[in-house]
Amino acid sequence: MEEIEAFLAVIETGSQTAAARRLGRSVQAVNRSLLALERSVGVELIRRTTRKSFATEAGLAFYQRVKPAFSEISEARLEAANRRAEPAGLLRVTAPVLFGSTFVAPALADFIARYPRIRADLQGSDRPIDVVGGGFDLAIRIRDLPDSSLKARRLGELRTVVYAAPGYLDRYGRPRHPDDLVRHQCILHGASEGETEAWRFQVRGRIRNVRVSGCFRTDNVAAAHAAACRGLGIGYGPFWQIADLFDRGALEILLEEFEAPRIPIQAVFPPSGMPPAKTRLFADLLAERLKRERL
Repeated sequence: MEEIEAFLAVIETGSQTAAARRLGRSVQAVNRSLLALERSVGVELIRRTTRKSFATEAGLAFYQRVKPAFSEISEARLEAANRRAEPAGLLRVTAPVLFGSTFVAPALADFIARYPRIRADLQGSDRPIDVVGGGFDLAIRIRDLPDSSLKARRLGELRTVVYAAPGYLDRYGRPRHPDDLVRHQCILHGASEGETEAWRFQVRGRIRNVRVSGCFRTDNVAAAHAAACRGLGIGYGPFWQIADLFDRGALEILLEEFEAPRIPIQAVFPPSGMPPAKTRLFADLLAERLKRERL
């Protein structure tokens, strides 16, 4: 490892002197490592001059293969070292408001009970948050993520359902196909007055958006559930939010055979290096808890 580390440093800094400064070694020690590496592979890897060092053709090819492998080994060693140490310090997490209070806050409580040297800061927001600019260790996002420099880990997935109160279905009938929804009152989430809203389904293996409308519109989840329970219309949203109402018989699930693919729950990390032990261990704990939930 020391021989390869010296070789990489010389390639990246352009001289043995600069490599020695980076590694905190003497120039002689760096040169000995290079000679030992070249003897072991049987070919000249670096051509040296009095001022500069540069890769030979074989050295460049060797560098391109060894660099990612060395990075993986270094990260694996760091991960092993981190697992030995008890997590400590401030863990800053952001999550959607309702999901954060229902699932993330209890997980943080368990995490602090397990690791008393941890302090936690949970910020709830339903708008996209700048993970790096906000100084967060971890962001929970419930959606497919666009390509970015952020690292992500899938923690689980959410089921999205259509639901209504038995009283509403007795009065207006039960939709048998997503297209039937155009003849029903639907509870809208945040659409402007007079506008329709698109609900997502899977019909014959393809994603299909169905435009719906209704007499009740709200940006409040609890209000939407209350309206559905009172028979104001058909609702649409994550199953976990209405699971208790479903268990009590206050709401029924509709159009199950047309449910859209489940939505991923992602843990998003800042892009620099490997997440610290506190962040990775909390993501592990949250993922385990979510496996036991009806999502």
